[in-house]
Amino acid sequence: MFQLLFLVLFAEAAVALLLMVKVGPLRELAMRGVEQAKMGRGPATVKTIACTLSVILLSSVTTILKIQNRGHKLGTVSPMDQVLWRTHLLEASLIGYTLFLAFVIDRLHHYLQKLITLRKAASTSREEVEKLQMENRSLREKEDKSSGEIKKLHQDIAKLREDMKKLKSESEDHERKASEAEAHVNALQKQSEELLLEYDRLLEDNQILQSQLHYKA
Repeated sequence: MFQLLFLVLFAEAAVALLLMVKVGPLRELAMRGVEQAKMGRGPATVKTIACTLSVILLSSVTTILKIQNRGHKLGTVSPMDQVLWRTHLLEASLIGYTLFLAFVIDRLHHYLQKLITLRKAASTSREEVEKLQMENRSLREKEDKSSGEIKKLHQDIAKLREDMKKLKSESEDHERKASEAEAHVNALQKQSEELLLEYDRLLEDNQILQSQLHYKA
C-alpha cells in the first residue's frame, strides 16, 4: 500500500513539475496524458479512486484521533498504538499529498489549456491587427496617390481654364478685327458707289459737251 502511494505520489509530482516547468516536448506529453485521463471513462475512474482515497484518509484520521484520545485518557501510549499512529499518520499524509497533487495537476492542466487558447487568440488578433495595419497603409498610399492625381487634375483644369480664357480673348479679338474689316469693306463699297455715280455724271457731262461741240460745228 505504502509503495503504491509513494509511486503515485512521485508520478504526480513529476507530472506537476512538467506542467509547471517547460522542458522540451515533455510538457506536451504531460498535457496529452492528462487530457487522455479526462476522456472517456477516465473522469469516472479518477473520481472513484479519489472517493476511495478520501474514505481511506478519513478512516486514517479517525483512527489517529482515537489513538490520541485513548492516550490522553490512559496517560500513556502503548508501543502498538504508537506503531499504528505512525502508520496511519504516514498513510493519511501520503493520501492527502496524493489528492492535493491530483487537484494541482487538474488546475494546472485547466489553466494551461486556457493559456494556450488565449495565446492562439492573441496570435490571431495580432495577425488581424497586422493585416488591418497593412490594409490601412495600402489605403493611405492609395489616398496619397489619389490626392496627387486629384491635385494634378486640378492643375490641368486650371490650365484648361487659362487656355479657354486665352482662346476666348483671341476669339473676341478676331471678332473685333472682323467687324472692323467688315466696316472698312462697307465704307469702301460706299465710296466705290459714290465714285461710280461721279463717273456716270462725268460721262453724261462729257456727252453733253460733245453734243454741244458737234452742234456748233
